[in-house]
Amino acid sequence: MKQKRPVVVLLPAPKPVVRSRFLSPLIYTGVAFVAFATLSFSYLVTQTREVAFESAAVSSTPAEHDGRITPFPLGVDPHKKKIIEQASADTYFETHSPSRSLAQASNHSWFGRMVQHLAMMDWYQNLATPTGRMLVIASGDRKEELADHFAKLLSWNVAERAQFLDLVATATPGILEGTYFPSTYVVARSATPEDVALLITERFKIEVLSRYKPEIDAVVPMKDALTIASLLEREAYDFEDMRLISGVIWNRLFIGMNLQIDATLQYAKANGGGSEWWPVPTPKDKDLHSPYNTYKVVGLPPTPIANPSLDAILAALNPKQTNCLFYFHDSHAGFHCAPTYKEHVELLKQYYGQGK
Repeated sequence: MKQKRPVVVLLPAPKPVVRSRFLSPLIYTGVAFVAFATLSFSYLVTQTREVAFESAAVSSTPAEHDGRITPFPLGVDPHKKKIIEQASADTYFETHSPSRSLAQASNHSWFGRMVQHLAMMDWYQNLATPTGRMLVIASGDRKEELADHFAKLLSWNVAERAQFLDLVATATPGILEGTYFPSTYVVARSATPEDVALLITERFKIEVLSRYKPEIDAVVPMKDALTIASLLEREAYDFEDMRLISGVIWNRLFIGMNLQIDATLQYAKANGGGSEWWPVPTPKDKDLHSPYNTYKVVGLPPTPIANPSLDAILAALNPKQTNCLFYFHDSHAGFHCAPTYKEHVELLKQYYGQGK
């Protein structure tokens, strides 16, 4: 009997597994990104804690610093209308400036600004200072701006917010702005306006008043120095930039020329209401009716427009010698100045393609 042949069923060959050549790099990139973000966040929280407790330690230091405080150098004489550069100004900056450490929450520091924004979030506060609250004053902030921040973090009502501002103003009669020393402060969650005001006014005494000797005040009143420093804080990028702009400001003051500082327009505009503390100025703002409009009013504004750092105060007292009366920054933050308006316009055309 003939045997049947086995039936052979031919199945299609399995398709080879095609691995995307982009898959592995994408996975590695994602893992690397998550790891980097985690490490960066951990570093930020750790550094914030160090900043906070370093600042708290400084805040509790006796005002006299055991006699180790060095007075500000002075390199300008408004009475004689002269700038006499002091070599000690740069040395003072190198050895005394808080911006050499992370304790200085600078308006121009990415770290300072990031900490300030994160400090408004409860989850971040709980990670950084679980038993308290971290209050950040960035250089260049105005008092109402930071009072709003503090009120939100400490659950103050409108009356307590106003009380805080009044207490700080009372500590330095005649100076309504400019005495909230930029730094990071650690307080209890239940801190009252009195607690916070005392902490900040004591820090101002330690960092500024102790350095501002009567002989300096006799030449440049502290209110004037704070006012110029507040302008520098809003206009400049770093200490060298501050000293150059300080030279231009003093030159204008010497000859009775309007300061024409855009930051004063921002301050005046915000005082008139609006949703921003520092609105972008427009050409029509130069016609604002305000004592802070330095395009229309000769001399310094009636008060500082913001709270300056130690660097800005040092620069206000120690301008660079220059014959410039006009200045601007290019798109890369480079500083350019000119002694005449004609040369100023030529520079504007050179860097921006237009000017008038």
